[in-house]
Amino acid sequence: MAAHRKKTAEHHHAAPAHTGGARRGRPTWSGHLRLSLVSCPVALYGATTRTADVSFHLLNPETNNRIRMVPTDPDTGPVERKDLVKGYEIEKNKYVIVTNEELQSVRLETTKTIDIERFVDADEIDRLYWNDPYFLLPDGKTGAEAYVVIRDALAETGRIAIGRVVMHTRERMVALEPRDKGIVAYTLRAEDEVLSAKHAFADIPSGHASKEMVQIAEKIIDQKEGDFDPAMFQDRYEKALKELIRAKQKGHKPVRAEPVEDTNVVDLMEALKRSLKGKAAAPRAHANSNARPKKRAHR
Repeated sequence: MAAHRKKTAEHHHAAPAHTGGARRGRPTWSGHLRLSLVSCPVALYGATTRTADVSFHLLNPETNNRIRMVPTDPDTGPVERKDLVKGYEIEKNKYVIVTNEELQSVRLETTKTIDIERFVDADEIDRLYWNDPYFLLPDGKTGAEAYVVIRDALAETGRIAIGRVVMHTRERMVALEPRDKGIVAYTLRAEDEVLSAKHAFADIPSGHASKEMVQIAEKIIDQKEGDFDPAMFQDRYEKALKELIRAKQKGHKPVRAEPVEDTNVVDLMEALKRSLKGKAAAPRAHANSNARPKKRAHR
């Protein structure tokens, strides 16, 4: 176990950091990180961005004005948003009204504190439970030493810290892991949010594939093995949308994306053999040709 923990710690330190520096913007959450009697002020910042996504607004085609979504009561007409209240539907058309003061009265300690409750090995957390990543950073210079102590202890033991935090009116579990000079926090889905894989795959026929065909498929996997490089994965639909918009800006006719050909496999064994020999149409190569071969995963 000790060897596994050390390896995990080294992996975390080797990962590149992209904190964004001054471009972090406003924090998603701020409060304190607490380990037993040790605490420090921290803030959570989103570790991912959607700013490059293409988004559309709804326009009136007659005026090209952007449409405003106005809250409307079906009986009385438009309503001021500031006058609206929150209601929970207990049955059709029957609601329990909850005021902001009442919502404040049930605030938990985790609204302003991430209290570390336990430590687990990373491989104990099913990947289905991992949710959104955040950068957990010291909030000011006060308590930075305590932050570093917690970070280094996680790195040395190779453990994941599990705590709770209230974000967006929901209390969620969070998993904390060290990365470079900081800590990355992942929100974790609750048990009732994760559907049963056993039930999802229930209609898949039981049994195993032909051993010979599996061996050929393994050789194809070996041929396509390479390092993971996120830069090689590009949103081709997003790219086509941007090309469409640029073309229309210039007054050109819309471009058309090339259709993807359907694969008609009549003989699975023959298709596998042709794939192994390289006769099948191969996808574009993005992997680094100088990448070192990886060790075969243990089966």
